Amino acid sequence: MDTTFDGMPDGRLYLAGDWREGTGAEITSVFPADGSVNRVLKGASRADGEEAIARAKAAQADPAWLGLKPHERARYLYAIADGIEANIDRISQIQTRDTGKTLRETAALAASAAGTFRYFGAVVETMDEDLTVQRGTALTMSVHEPLGIVAAITPWNSPIASDAQKVAPALAAGNAVILKPASWSPLTALELARIVDAAGLPKGLFSVLPGSGREIGNLLVEHPDIARVSFTGGTTTGRALARQAADKLMPVSLELGGKSPTIVFEDADQDQALAGILFGIFSSSGQSCIAGSRLFVQKSIYDSFVPRLVEATKRLKVGHPFDADTQVAPLIHMDHRAEVADHVARAIADGAELLCGGAIPEGDLYAKGSYYLPTILAGVTNTDRICREEVFGPVLVVMPFEDEADVIAQSNDNDYGLACGLWTRDFPKAWRVGRAIRSGTIWHNTYKQFSISTPFGGEDDSGVGREKGRQGLRAYMAQKSFYTDLTGQMHPWAAATVEGL
Repeated sequence: MDTTFDGMPDGRLYLAGDWREGTGAEITSVFPADGSVNRVLKGASRADGEEAIARAKAAQADPAWLGLKPHERARYLYAIADGIEANIDRISQIQTRDTGKTLRETAALAASAAGTFRYFGAVVETMDEDLTVQRGTALTMSVHEPLGIVAAITPWNSPIASDAQKVAPALAAGNAVILKPASWSPLTALELARIVDAAGLPKGLFSVLPGSGREIGNLLVEHPDIARVSFTGGTTTGRALARQAADKLMPVSLELGGKSPTIVFEDADQDQALAGILFGIFSSSGQSCIAGSRLFVQKSIYDSFVPRLVEATKRLKVGHPFDADTQVAPLIHMDHRAEVADHVARAIADGAELLCGGAIPEGDLYAKGSYYLPTILAGVTNTDRICREEVFGPVLVVMPFEDEADVIAQSNDNDYGLACGLWTRDFPKAWRVGRAIRSGTIWHNTYKQFSISTPFGGEDDSGVGREKGRQGLRAYMAQKSFYTDLTGQMHPWAAATVEGL
């Protein structure tokens, strides 16, 4: 297992097309597998952010960019996609060191990011405007134009994919973009900036500003020249951001937390369900907004299914992210592991039964990293704290249910509404239950499958708005109605007044 790599970004910010050292507080990127330091860099200050915004405003309004036809903008996105694909191994190494994810997962995320840029390049050069139904004497059209400057605020758990899902449609729509990555994982976004720069995007249109939410995040939300914020992260921060945005009547996209139910009916293919449940909660070490963290198993199979699930969970390979056999890698940070462990400890104190995990793995491999064992808790009810709060770690709670009505009621009895998994051979049942459950995404006999062509987002505390899909491009555009008179005649209201002048 080769752990050598000397290609980490040097830590300079990418400010409106220029590489420079930040003037804000220090940020430290740590390799979660062993606690070693990847890079110490100076983050962006408020002054850095204000300069990036001013330069973005000028660049976005420049006819050299604003006057490009859609297929001409698309060429930049295709070039960025090619650059990502040519650097997948390098991006994977950087992101694994930045986040602790396995190399297999980070390579897949990089490939997905390339696909996202390519997809939105294709969308922008093929999406038609609307010739609306004529109701009077004017030709009527609906056209779409760039908003101006978009701020993209992304989380630490899947930076390259999250970055692409915001940056690609925003650029495709003709905007300038300022990307603020999470402070725990700043390096992957800086590598994306290198690729964007190499693709020849005009200077000023893209900046990457790692920095504190209090300083850079607040600036991006409050600044009058920022036309839209797209945020992925925690619900508490999302609520605060929405309140700030409301003061300036700015549209926002909020992709927030989840406590997603997975449901196993008695007629399910149990092996298929077991594999899907394991992947849904324990891949990415559970650090996923759509993690299937609440499991409901029909009572008739509960006593036979749950022991098999526990045994399968114990077999998962917890290991170094560079090991090709690793299924569960370390958590992002020691502080985050402490939060996950605290959730589990409180649940047990409240009466939950620990079926497996609930501890730090033993051995030299795990001594310096932020590892945590895949954990299953039973003996809980849907109203317990552990069933209400997002843990964002490899922790699953399992509960029995009686019938469709019971599981629909329990699934919907939660503040979140992001995703849901259904395991049954009966499609009409899956359709009935899936349509009744309040959730942005329903997976039937699968889990955590994504397509850039399919909209994604949540309900209630899981967020506002949708990303991805052809309509995902329109979120970064302003709609304008255009009327052209076809008669050549004066308006009758003033015709008599004007005649003879």
